[in-house]
Amino acid sequence: MKFKIEHEIKGRMRVHLFQKTMSFKEADILQYYLTELDFVTAVKVYERSQNVAVSFTGDRKQVIDALRKFQYDKVNVPESYIENSGREVNREYWDKLVNQVVIYAAKKLFLPYPVRSALTAVKSLKYIKHGIQTLAAGKIEVPVLDGLAIGVSVFRADYDTASSVMFLLGIGETLEEWTHKKSVGDLARSMSLNVQKVWMVSGDNQVLVSTETIKPGDEVVVHMGSMIPFDGVVTSGEAMVNQASLTGESMPVEKNEGKYVYAGTVVEEGEVIIRVKETKGGTKFEKIVTMIEETEKLKSSVESKAEHLADNLVPYTLVGTGLTYLITRNVTKALAVLMVDFSCALKLAMPIAVLSAIREANMHSITVKGGKFLEAVAEADTIVFDKTGTLTKAEPTVVDVVPFIDVDPDELLKLAACMEEHFPHSMAKAVVDAAKKKNLTHEEKHSKVNYIVAHGISTMVDGKKAIIGSYHFVFDDEGCVIPEGMEERFENLPRQYSHLFLCLEGVLAAVICVEDPVREEAPEVIRLLKEEGFKKIVMMTGDSKRAARSIAKKVGVDEFYFEVLPEDKAKFVEAEKKAGRKVIMIGDGINDSPALSAADAGIAISDGAAIAREVSDITIGADNLYGLVTLKRISNLLMKRIGKNYREIIGINGALIALGVGGIVQPTTSALVHNASTLAISLGSMKNLIE
Repeated sequence: MKFKIEHEIKGRMRVHLFQKTMSFKEADILQYYLTELDFVTAVKVYERSQNVAVSFTGDRKQVIDALRKFQYDKVNVPESYIENSGREVNREYWDKLVNQVVIYAAKKLFLPYPVRSALTAVKSLKYIKHGIQTLAAGKIEVPVLDGLAIGVSVFRADYDTASSVMFLLGIGETLEEWTHKKSVGDLARSMSLNVQKVWMVSGDNQVLVSTETIKPGDEVVVHMGSMIPFDGVVTSGEAMVNQASLTGESMPVEKNEGKYVYAGTVVEEGEVIIRVKETKGGTKFEKIVTMIEETEKLKSSVESKAEHLADNLVPYTLVGTGLTYLITRNVTKALAVLMVDFSCALKLAMPIAVLSAIREANMHSITVKGGKFLEAVAEADTIVFDKTGTLTKAEPTVVDVVPFIDVDPDELLKLAACMEEHFPHSMAKAVVDAAKKKNLTHEEKHSKVNYIVAHGISTMVDGKKAIIGSYHFVFDDEGCVIPEGMEERFENLPRQYSHLFLCLEGVLAAVICVEDPVREEAPEVIRLLKEEGFKKIVMMTGDSKRAARSIAKKVGVDEFYFEVLPEDKAKFVEAEKKAGRKVIMIGDGINDSPALSAADAGIAISDGAAIAREVSDITIGADNLYGLVTLKRISNLLMKRIGKNYREIIGINGALIALGVGGIVQPTTSALVHNASTLAISLGSMKNLIE
């Protein structure tokens, strides 16, 4: 590709591409290509001007070489990425906004007054009609005020005022619609499927393959805790499926042979084989968009209060208009009250503030599924952390395999990986990765694998019962024993590591030592969260008291609980809520899902189990925990912005009404200042909260 560097500073470069035009698809392909490069931190492609701004780390030569090598037809971009990029929506609304301003200015400059007046009168019919329809439905709401104000202006032949009011209302509607669509689109895209590989049925075996290779008619296996990657029909097995993302149902639905399942839903219990019917990811995106737009649960209480307050203020505005006329017998002063009301700004600025905050969170790799969850985070005083994968690194590593039977440790690791690879958990991934690093390939030798949440895995291998899991599961629940003469080895297991216990036929075969290091940023994040307003920070884990105390001391939590089960976490959250606290729960595993559901806002780590992401209200990026601090700051600043908006709306519009009634300003001036202030407050609500 040919290009020239137009501007450059350290770590950032803006280039101009030598091509006549750039389509939306080409811009998306280039954006995807550059974003996927390890040394690129941010990319902005401007399809209108064929410019590209790239932020990067390291040597600038890497960027230049990458751009030189780039060819549109050589980049393999997921279809859903292009379909759902949002680029076309942004262009559509920007053009719409510019056209509105240009047309309004052109009318003022080039059309004679009689023609402008006629056009204004015709255009006013839409607003008057809407107001009459609202009134006929028994509602006294904002459209009644708009229709009445515009209608009275036209009736008094004050066409300039009517035209200005309609122009500002139109601009406000476009901005609101644009912000809403963009925020919903960003949210839906981040909630869309991100399944890279699936277990495909091939004869009597299950083969791990890329989702890109799956075609309609293929059969795939979905294990407990995994997301269903495609729409399809169950051909075998039975499962309880969580469909909350599509239907809003709080309870899982039973799915067995012949039942239809949908992409994006999650298997909570059981296991199913499905015959794929639809492989396009766009269907999931469309379903999520519909869900977001239709559900009321996503609105924060401040949004709902603003809407109700806006509608409730309309009758008072009408009464004020009538009283002003009766007292002063002055139509101009009465119109001053009618032209200025609080409701427009309340109904416009509050939703825009919330949606803009959701969009801003998304820019920081934080997915928020609704405004009410930002409000919950702002009000929360208690935060509960699961340990593994949250306060500790998401990728624990195997450091040793201690054998307790006369079998090579690599063979035991191979068996453990064979069992663990079916289930999405950070400890399981550590075992599988350790086997891969040693090039320990295996064939499926076991029968059906049973996963016991927060405990472990049980199966049959070559006719022998094999289990792997926690101390409690292996020794207390399953009654396994330590081989005779191996007690001292067991007592001397390194205590600085977490342990997975592998047993064959009820006898301990190996202990897999897993290093679960604390995230470097965790102590600082805990400190910052306290500064941002959390009064109580708790850690809960299924680990031993010794391991839990060590981590708790390192990160600085206020309380810690050890050897807890999933139901214990949920009970703790419920108890805290009953005590009058607002509770946030953070986790990444299947065992965290009950507590995530119970919390005022459940936060999942983005690379955690699918079910945790599904039932959570917010998802943060997995690279570090600073996203939690950013989320809290955005939530706190949103509430401050909303409070500021209330004060400005009441102050400005109250002053305009007083000035109008006093005869100091004319209705035309009041209407313009009112609408301009509404627009200014709304535009201010679209700004990023964190500078």
